[in-house]
Amino acid sequence: MNEEEFRLVGTPRFGGLLVVADHASNRVPADIQLGIDPVLMREHIAYDIGVSGIAEIMAQEPGTAALLGNVSRLVCDTNRREADPAAIPETSDGHAIPGNRGIDREERLARFHRPFHAKLTELLNTAPPALVLILHSYTPALASAPDELRPWHCGLLYDEDDRGARAAQPLLEAEGLIVGDQLPYSGKQYNAAIERHVESEGRPYLYIEIRQDLIAEAEGQAEWAERLRRICARVTMAIS
Repeated sequence: MNEEEFRLVGTPRFGGLLVVADHASNRVPADIQLGIDPVLMREHIAYDIGVSGIAEIMAQEPGTAALLGNVSRLVCDTNRREADPAAIPETSDGHAIPGNRGIDREERLARFHRPFHAKLTELLNTAPPALVLILHSYTPALASAPDELRPWHCGLLYDEDDRGARAAQPLLEAEGLIVGDQLPYSGKQYNAAIERHVESEGRPYLYIEIRQDLIAEAEGQAEWAERLRRICARVTMAIS
């Protein structure tokens, strides 16, 4: 199912796995002009590199579905609360986004932010999954802080409910991975999806960030899709 604000891949199933990747696309609708160098649309400020490929591979498995954002987070960032200025960013990693200045924010939120969250609510209510996998990726270093390297292969985020993170961390480390606990971001800060859809309802979830250089190509995406299938199955058993 393809809509302007989201894509749904696979068939949701009660007791299955729902993958949520709200930063999966760098698409900009034709009627929106961001006013930035097109080269930037292929970089991390525009979308989470690699997550779409992972989610689509995982959604080929029966019982797994993936809800993917279908516009760039520079158009509308659905992982921010509506009132957060970063939901329609005017700057990102040191780059100005002039096309987002002076716009009708209400129209942009109504067009993209609310329909995405409404669809996620519908999926969670009509086919409650055993586990929600919230999938993001991050750059090895920000352009605005090039000396601050991020050595972790992945990071686990959470707010109040850390069950998924606690179950997943030793599994990931057993595969030789360096795992960041609330790194490089904190789920207590970047928690719009957590707060609204999982923790508020007591739903089991795993929120993972993967370093983009590990999943920029198809081989890495396939490797992580297979890894996350295994780990999600074990996390589900551990916390259900």
